[in-house]
Amino acid sequence: MKIQSYKDLIVWQKSMSLVIMVFELTKNFPRSELYGIVYQIRRAAVSIPSNIAEGWGRRSIREYRQFYAIAYGSVLELETQLLISQRLQFGDSLKYKTTYLLLTEVSKMLHVMAFDLNREKSETKKLLTKNYDLSTKHLSSGGKI
Repeated sequence: MKIQSYKDLIVWQKSMSLVIMVFELTKNFPRSELYGIVYQIRRAAVSIPSNIAEGWGRRSIREYRQFYAIAYGSVLELETQLLISQRLQFGDSLKYKTTYLLLTEVSKMLHVMAFDLNREKSETKKLLTKNYDLSTKHLSSGGKI
């Protein structure tokens, strides 16, 4: 697959799906939490694909790496907030399970990408066109920047 935009990145696509899942999960949380944990959870979820997109737009490997690190930090923040809300018994347990599965996948993809970005600093063009899909256990390269 030819990578021409951040929208072509599997990690971005999966993180967008994660946002939808998070909004669905938090939809029935207590109204008293709308401006509390619901806001925090949704903000952390939205931050993941947003930082992937912003990093792509920067084009320097250093900035790209920085925004991927921020996205990964948002993954950990989201995970913590979901654990808190689950312990408070907000939301549906099945929705938590499916959300955690996708969150774990996005987390692993970002971790692998960050590792590669740190390892291969000089190969900017190659790195910016890699597409990581852990669900099929392959790494594909595509197109020009």
